[in-house]
Amino acid sequence: MKRTIWIATVLAALAGAGSYWAIGQAGAGANTLPYDDAAQVARGRALYQTHCASCHGADLAGEPGWRSRDADGYLPAPPHDATGHTWHHPDAVLFEITKYGTQAVVGGGYQSRMMGFGTILSDEEILATLGYIKSTWPRRIVEMHDEMNAASR
Repeated sequence: MKRTIWIATVLAALAGAGSYWAIGQAGAGANTLPYDDAAQVARGRALYQTHCASCHGADLAGEPGWRSRDADGYLPAPPHDATGHTWHHPDAVLFEITKYGTQAVVGGGYQSRMMGFGTILSDEEILATLGYIKSTWPRRIVEMHDEMNAASR
């Protein structure tokens, strides 16, 4: 039993390290979401429409009442546009939530319908999708997000 727990702990640590490695490939202090790369933004837009729009909206507006828990205790999908809180999180957190799911990242019994896409999308596809989302934000939001990323490294 102890061996199983130890192996699970090591695997979880390796998975987390892999996430930070994937995000950090652009270099320390660099912004890692390819929001200014037209090809990656187009790729990310297509991936978003296929995998994210059904919950977060084709226009990134999220579900109605996204700040209030539903009858089952879950928060509806938030918007990814400037009215939401996506831009309040650094790249590494956005990447981990997308790859592993909100519940796995937040922990503490937090309940979320946001599944992880790590078995569906590659790390590069996740980054492209997040890059598309960031490409839609107003310049002032992008600048604040860039500053937060720089401070979080």
